[in-house]
Amino acid sequence: MPSVAAEAARQVSRERTALTQEQTRLTNQVKGWLATWGAGLPRRRPSGWWTTVRDWAGAPLPVSLQHRLAWAHARVQLVSAHLAALETQQQATVTADPVAARLAQLKGLAPTSVSVLLQEGLVWRQFRNRRQVGGFVGYTAVPFQSGDTDHMVGIDRAGNRRLRTISLQLAWQWVRWQPASALTQWYRRRFGEGRRPRLTGIVAVARKLVIALWRYATTNEVPAGAIFKPA
Repeated sequence: MPSVAAEAARQVSRERTALTQEQTRLTNQVKGWLATWGAGLPRRRPSGWWTTVRDWAGAPLPVSLQHRLAWAHARVQLVSAHLAALETQQQATVTADPVAARLAQLKGLAPTSVSVLLQEGLVWRQFRNRRQVGGFVGYTAVPFQSGDTDHMVGIDRAGNRRLRTISLQLAWQWVRWQPASALTQWYRRRFGEGRRPRLTGIVAVARKLVIALWRYATTNEVPAGAIFKPA
């Protein structure tokens, strides 16, 4: 069971995820409203931007739509302010925690990603081996046996969904920002450049990466070939 402090920290990252989803939902909703009138969402949106938008015929937007856009803009601003506050809090937590600060020094790992990894239990759950780490994240292979057929059909995805999501995002970032690492080299040799093999292979990279980061966080074993951000 998580401690009181660990549970409080975990709720911070989960609240950030919920706010990010709400921000995306509101933005998509506004885009839909504007598309109905043949208009697009401006890149820069200062207060009152909806009064300058024109519809497909060059006329101002209807007053009722402008009122809806004003309310949506206010909600987006509020969500953005809350997100900024949570990100500042996460950054302070990473700076104060020596394990988080060590992980964040690896190129390709952002403070928010490190926060999710640690707050969801990469360290405080005290895994004993790599199989427990993979099983908790949901990267356990599912066997299929029928007669003479015996092979794996995928992963069970029964673990922590948030860790699994962030691990896939980190896997893509790792391949991009850690080209000289042993893990990236293995991925490129094994899966090449085809779209489908790359998508399949990135799941394997995510599993290996989570285990490597767990080892680094608990035993200070640096992932092979990894580089660090400039001091």
